[in-house]
Amino acid sequence: MSLIVLTTLNARYSHTSFGLRYLLANMQELRGQSRIVEYTINDHIPEILADLVRLQPKIIGFGVYIWNTVPITQLIADLKQVLPQTIIVVGGPEVSWETESQEITTLADYVITGEADHAFRDLCRELLNGRPPAQKIISAQLPALATLNLPYEEYSAEDVAHRIIYVEASRGCPFTCEFCLSALDIPVRQFPLEQFLQSMQALLDRGVRQFKFVDRTFNLNLRVSQAILQFFLDRLVDGLFLHFELIPDRLPEALKELIVRFPPGTLQFEIGIQTYNEDVGKLISRQQNNPLTDANLDWLRQHSQVHLHTDLIAGLPGETLESFAEGFDRLFRLGPQEIQVGILKRLRGTPILRHTEEWQMLYSRHPPYEILSHRLLSFDQLQSVRRFARFWDLVGNSGNFKDSLRLLLRPPVSPFHEFLRFSEWLFQTEQRRHNIALIRLFERVFQFLTEQQQVDPMIAAQTLWADYTRSGRRDRPEFLRPFNLPAPGSNAASVPRSPDRQRRHLASNEIPAEPA
Repeated sequence: MSLIVLTTLNARYSHTSFGLRYLLANMQELRGQSRIVEYTINDHIPEILADLVRLQPKIIGFGVYIWNTVPITQLIADLKQVLPQTIIVVGGPEVSWETESQEITTLADYVITGEADHAFRDLCRELLNGRPPAQKIISAQLPALATLNLPYEEYSAEDVAHRIIYVEASRGCPFTCEFCLSALDIPVRQFPLEQFLQSMQALLDRGVRQFKFVDRTFNLNLRVSQAILQFFLDRLVDGLFLHFELIPDRLPEALKELIVRFPPGTLQFEIGIQTYNEDVGKLISRQQNNPLTDANLDWLRQHSQVHLHTDLIAGLPGETLESFAEGFDRLFRLGPQEIQVGILKRLRGTPILRHTEEWQMLYSRHPPYEILSHRLLSFDQLQSVRRFARFWDLVGNSGNFKDSLRLLLRPPVSPFHEFLRFSEWLFQTEQRRHNIALIRLFERVFQFLTEQQQVDPMIAAQTLWADYTRSGRRDRPEFLRPFNLPAPGSNAASVPRSPDRQRRHLASNEIPAEPA
């Protein structure tokens, strides 16, 4: 039996809790009495409760985030009845701000705000020695990163084989974008580089091939980002995949020289554009050189094999539907493989709250606290954008409709407005946003192309057939059977072993000029 249980509810099984592994790695003399037990938000609360009761821990530490605060609140309420002597400690971004007003912090015995790498251990030490702190809310001191034990040995063999491996070379962000919790993490701090790279080597030696860097500003420190890229360049192996989050307007020649040397399917850059509206950018304290951002994105698409995952946020104060559409179209024409359309969230502690009255911003009172409307965007308009975002992810981002998307959004239409028209039509046809089977989605795209856009059915069929068979499918959907289409080929051998979505974007299939 473990005296101390570290737990959380991840969004899905493939995710690992990076924060809990930091806590476990830094438990010092309490390490042998501590263990991690992870669940997901899809697990049933009574079953999680029974599992924790079986362990009979003296202390349970919960990692609380925007996606799991509701079920963890329910779980803690039940735990306090069944295990009244067990001490409940909560920490994480969701409870680090506006702490006193939350039900979950009322239920817990202790709350640690901020980075708890050392603070959780120190609290457990006091509790187990019979010296409980008088204060319930403990503000963790910002740890010097050189003093932390790195968490990478805490990844299990199962994690390495089946789950996402998160790593970080730095913490913090130099920018002050008012919608983001990273704006509160100043200054940027670097982990000792040599120690970090030794840990990366150890992970490679254990068979890790996909690394997700959680640094908010990977390319901020040129010396460090060069060293990390060179490290992996020197160790290129089959299946290697690296995810980095980049500042969009900072791409010096020294980085470009390294980036171009990576083969297809190896690098993914997440690049937060968020808004192209310069007035909105000033309003929310976001600094971004838009022309330089465009030039860098264009260079990456023209000269590198990087998979570009870009982000836009709908619902920012000062943004209209039309200005958001202009920004989307501008980004679309630069050709990133993915454009994630997010809806503004009022994250606890972020300065975006200061705009609430002036811009008449209404947010949901329940996680994830998304914007419902503001002075320039009605509720109905934002609902349309939500539908757009969902269907864009299925059609525009998934890689399943590479050629069909070009046909669907062929010039001179506005890509945003034409896809908005498609998404509204699809929603009216299906009466839902979720649980649409892929083959059904192919049929609906064909129907929209031929009935709403008046595309020649044979051209639509050829295009959709090329997309449908690109990833190795060999069955022929019913709606395509009337057409004389070629037998599906095979191109799987030419596609690197990247994650599924990235691999679909890499796959190619020629569309015949005329029926075979």
